[in-house]
Order: sequence, then C-alpha cells, then structure tokens
Amino acid sequence: MAGFSNSKLTVVGAGHVGATTAQRLAELQLGREVVLLDIIEGMPKGKALDLWEAAPVIGYDTRLVGGTDYALADGSDLVIVTAGLARQPGMSRDDLLKKNAEIVQGVATEIRDRCPDAIVMVVSNPLDVMSYVTFQTTGFDRQRVIGMAGVLDTARFRSFIALELDVSVRDVTAFVLGGHGDSMVPLPRYSTIAGIPLPHLLSDERIEALVERTRMGGGEIVKLLGTGSAYYAPSAAVVEMAEGVLRDQNRVLPCAAWLQGEYGLSDVYVGVPVKLGAGGIKEIVEVDLTGEERKALHASAAHVKETMSKLNL
Repeated sequence: MAGFSNSKLTVVGAGHVGATTAQRLAELQLGREVVLLDIIEGMPKGKALDLWEAAPVIGYDTRLVGGTDYALADGSDLVIVTAGLARQPGMSRDDLLKKNAEIVQGVATEIRDRCPDAIVMVVSNPLDVMSYVTFQTTGFDRQRVIGMAGVLDTARFRSFIALELDVSVRDVTAFVLGGHGDSMVPLPRYSTIAGIPLPHLLSDERIEALVERTRMGGGEIVKLLGTGSAYYAPSAAVVEMAEGVLRDQNRVLPCAAWLQGEYGLSDVYVGVPVKLGAGGIKEIVEVDLTGEERKALHASAAHVKETMSKLNL
C-alpha cells in the first residue's frame, strides 16, 4: 500500500459520490483523517463509521469521522465538494443551477472561514459554474479552486475507445477540453492507443459516435438508473486529482481552471490540461489547437459564461 499522507481531508456531501470518494481516499491512505459532512442528521456519521469498520479488512489506518457540524473540517488541507442535488431524468445540468449555487455558496463560506489554506476540488453540477461560485465565495487563489470534469469526461472517452477497439484501457490515452456537459470538446488527434493516434485506427464516423456518447455519458447513466446519477467514475476521477496534489505527483490532467488569457479565454472556468501537485495547479498547459478545435473550445466557454451570468455573484 502507498505511503501514508498526514493530511486532513474533508468531503462535503455524503451521498453516493461523497461516500464513495471518502472510501477511495481512505483506501489509498491519502490522509490521516477523512471527514464526511452532510446536512442529514446521522447519515454521514453512520457512513464514516461503516467505512472505519472496513479498515481492518482492507488494511488502511485513515480515520473516518462524519457529522453535520462544519467544525469537524477545521484546518483541512483539502476539501472535496460534492454537495448539491443530483440530476433527474430529463433534467439538464443548467436546471440545477440556482439551487446548487445556493448550496455551494454556503459550503464555500464555511471552507473560507474554517479551512483558509485548503485546496478545494469541486464536483457539484453544473461543474464549471459551481467552481466559479466556490472561487468567488472563498476568494482563494485560482491555483487552489479546481473543478473535476475533464478527468471524468476523458475516462468515459477512454472506456468507450477501449470497448470499440477491444484493447486494455491502460493503453488508451484521451483528451477532452471545454465545459462539463454537452459542449465538451474531445480531441481525437491527441487521443492515442499505445502511442498510435486514434484517427489511424478508427474512421471519422466511428470516432464521432464515441465523441457523442462521451458528451452524453452522464445523461446515459442518469437515464439507466432512473433516480440519481453516476458516482463510481466521478469519485475515482476526483480522487485521482487529489492524489496528484497530496503526493505532489505533477500529474498532467484535464481539469476545470479559472483562465486568465490562456487559450485566448479569460474570467471563465473551463476544462484544460493542468499540472497538479503540491499547492494545487502548478501550471496550465497550453497545446496547439486547430481553428476548428479552438472555435469549439471558445463556444464551450461561451456557454459556461452564459450560465455564469444567470447568477448574481
């Protein structure tokens, strides 16, 4: 098992995404303590206790505590925000906007006051806009407020490519930029199988079908589940980001970042490749885009800005 991290970690929201995130953090021993918070009395404490009782079997020493009192989170090094309403069938991410903005604003205020040095990772939807709400409310540097979107979208794209070509997912790399939603921008020419560019192995038609399935990936799961939304892949994605930061791995991962001129975009959260390590975002990595790719990225950013404008922050 990987080395033990001495960090204190908090997960806000003890639903499926939050509880599974806490489980993964503990099993990787990414912190000495994982705090699970929720507004529902008893539920976060019960889930934390259940996870701690699994520790002797799995073999982790990360302590887990849960509750409704934000005082439990005091001094956390990393806070992962999963709080908010889940999408229901037929509901777009934008439908969630105002209710989740209110929830996330309350969470971000507590983080600002109780965890002033924390790195914050946002999972709540609509992702890009909730990252903006957190950034504005906390007043933290942009390096410390990061949205989880691209890692999940990329994972979905990779999984579909692996199925299509009947190859190991370990040999598939993929690239997805832009907002987390229907306007995301998968980049097939930067996607490879053991170094072989995807367009060398699949027709444009098949690639476009996989791109479209990736765009609709969250909605596909919502429809199948009937109630609730995806949580195994989202939790895995945000924990990969957390590990990159807590172990100072300098991972290059696609994340939602507050852009200030990069890619010709400013004052917007949008998915781009970043280097993640100690302190959060160490660098925003700019890659060359074709005119068409750049246009798609700017259109995605414009959609995020339009949604941001509906909030009075």
